Amino acid sequence: MQEIIISERMPVLALRGLTVFPQATVHFDVGREKSVRALDKAMKGDQKIFLVTQRDILQDDPSMDGLYDVGTVAEVRQVLKMPGDAVRVLVHGEYRAHITEELTAKSYLCARVESLPDENVPMQSVRVDALLRQAAQLFDEFIELSQRPVQDVMLKIIASRDPGQVADLIAQAASYDYSDKMRVLAQLDPVKRLEISNRLLSRELEVLRIENQLQDKTQQVIDKDQRDYYLREQMKVIRKELGETDEDDEAEQYRARIEALHAPEEVTEKLNKEVQRLLKQPYGASEASVIRNYLDTALELPWNRRTKERVNVETARRILDRDHFGLEKVKERILEILAVKQLAPELPGQIICLVGPPGVGKTSIAMSVACALNRKLARISLGGIHDEAEIRGHRKTYIGAMPGRILTAIQQAGSCNPLLLLDEIDKLGSDYRGDPSAALLEVLDSEQNKTFRDNYLELPFDLSECMFITTANTTDTIPRPLLDRMEVIELGSYTDEEKLMIAKRHLLPKQLKKHGIAKTQLKVTDDAMREIIRCYTRESGVRSLERELGALCRKAAMRIVSEPELKAQRVTGAELEAYLGPRKLLPDKLPSADTVGLVTGLAWTSVGGETLEVECNVVEGTGKLELTGNLGNVMKESVHAAMSYIRSRAKEFRIPTDFYKTKDIHVHFPEGAVPKDGPSAGVTVCTALVSALTNTPVRRDIAMTGEISIRGRVLPIGGLKEKTMAAYRHGIRTVIIPKDNEKDLAEIDQTVRRALNFVTVEHADSVIETALALPVTAAPEAKPAKKAVLPVPQSPVEPQTGIRQ
Repeated sequence: MQEIIISERMPVLALRGLTVFPQATVHFDVGREKSVRALDKAMKGDQKIFLVTQRDILQDDPSMDGLYDVGTVAEVRQVLKMPGDAVRVLVHGEYRAHITEELTAKSYLCARVESLPDENVPMQSVRVDALLRQAAQLFDEFIELSQRPVQDVMLKIIASRDPGQVADLIAQAASYDYSDKMRVLAQLDPVKRLEISNRLLSRELEVLRIENQLQDKTQQVIDKDQRDYYLREQMKVIRKELGETDEDDEAEQYRARIEALHAPEEVTEKLNKEVQRLLKQPYGASEASVIRNYLDTALELPWNRRTKERVNVETARRILDRDHFGLEKVKERILEILAVKQLAPELPGQIICLVGPPGVGKTSIAMSVACALNRKLARISLGGIHDEAEIRGHRKTYIGAMPGRILTAIQQAGSCNPLLLLDEIDKLGSDYRGDPSAALLEVLDSEQNKTFRDNYLELPFDLSECMFITTANTTDTIPRPLLDRMEVIELGSYTDEEKLMIAKRHLLPKQLKKHGIAKTQLKVTDDAMREIIRCYTRESGVRSLERELGALCRKAAMRIVSEPELKAQRVTGAELEAYLGPRKLLPDKLPSADTVGLVTGLAWTSVGGETLEVECNVVEGTGKLELTGNLGNVMKESVHAAMSYIRSRAKEFRIPTDFYKTKDIHVHFPEGAVPKDGPSAGVTVCTALVSALTNTPVRRDIAMTGEISIRGRVLPIGGLKEKTMAAYRHGIRTVIIPKDNEKDLAEIDQTVRRALNFVTVEHADSVIETALALPVTAAPEAKPAKKAVLPVPQSPVEPQTGIRQ
């Protein structure tokens, strides 16, 4: 114990994470420049240096404020130069001290330090003896648990009766934190110092016990893994001798692929269980093949692979305009959906349903949207599917089981956020194997498809990131719950001018490239294009037009090969028959004169609008009503409704009131092989009957559509856009439509609106007055015909195959 206060000037060395106690010999490395210079200063003097621990071990250049208050004055006994700039130092602690004055030095820390002698306490007492015994016992246990070679320290502890010295020895040798050691160093009461040291050592022993337990468990696992390794190696040798494959390597490969998948925890756990099942299968078992197929399918799915989506309205507009001519309203609807997605990307995407006749570009629009959004495209053809398992997949217990078309398409796309094109959704069927449209209800519901479970996979797969576009020719056959989940966008028929521009910009260049013909080698004039459109094709879309252009290119290619001197060909309308043969369709012509009993009606079909003539003959007879033309029940009822109305208005039409007894009436719809149904031919039939019964000609430049009631009211119809397109192609000047359809005229093509004169009517009397030159006494409900100012269509309403009126 130091009883004399020593105060002297000496260099200061800051220790990082280390504490040196009096009477302890310690070696450590010195690397910081200030520390090395302080050490050099001590070596040039009396080899005394003040060692003090810094508070923050992360601080690289501590000041005096960053050091603890108490340190140890030590004697430098040995200095060794290490590789680089480091120095290894051996010091021996002499006594406690603290800084009383910070001195100025240029390149190292320097201070005046003053010794701190221990307080005077009774060195021998029962309490001190107990603390010394406890210290010896704890340190002995510490040596056993830590397995440190500090037996010499143990001998000093047993031999010493000084509690302060014993506390310093234990604190120097123990492995607890430097901040705890500083508590021991700063305590000047030897007995209290030993108490603190014993408490800290007790806590350290608890930590060592837990550490040893963990180490024992780890060792047990390692021993088990080594045992398993040896057994597996033996199994490998045995399998190799038997000529069997190494299933363990296969399982390890599966585990590595599962880990690299970064799939949800439920998926990872399920797949690892399947790997364990695979390991338990005997060699050659059929169940092993089922498990392998299942694992391969699950691992090939893009659980976390996605493409970076590009939601930019201007880019999408440019791509849509580049790929498609016309369809302005359709493009605008799609761009509106993309604009909403750009502003609120977190909202679930809408399910788009493109409805229109064949060949108008539904599938190609979906491809353009995928290109605009930078999404992978996967097309699923739903036409003719009757089995629900085609959508949800088969249970893997069945032989030849496979996942459904949804997950198969995602797997082919290689992305978990593709654009899925569900083509021909209106052609789905159902039978005893289930209803596939019901299975699509979950797929096309953004609230449910986050956890879509395929029957084969039996794991939840998130479809909420997928964008769905469906196509259909009509919405009539789509189940109402399924249709309710979709945003319907209608694509109408193309006008002849639109077809001309599409052929010039898209179809002809595509066919020229396909047939290896340079643009300079074949020129097709506009009049030739119009001739092809009018006389070789008659369709709503452009598929037949593309086929005819392909035939024209083949003929041109033949001439180029046969006549090498021919540099270029120019095809005009007059030369077209030399390439495509005689005209297949003659242009629609109006009758040469107004005819009695012949009226032009308008019909809707799944491939667009058509004109439909209605013929009526009245001859002497016994009141028979003959209906021919492959008519459905609804159309037959329309004829009877028209007859009932005419009988109620016979006097006003100047028709004998007993005509239904004395005349035989025959109503015929030409093209008798084509099924026809629907109520919208009611006004056409009524006009034809009145014309035949009154022997009054019908204006040949008028076409009409509308349902008729037995009181003569004209009711609204559907498919007006397609019907007016057919009237335009047929050369009609005036179209009679129901008054309630006036609002639909706004959706009609501008070219058609300019070419046609629309007359809106509410009563059959107005129809007859417009179509026939016959004065009619006004009925109570009848109102004069009105020329429409607005224009429109709506989707067809009457379900049937064939022509719909």
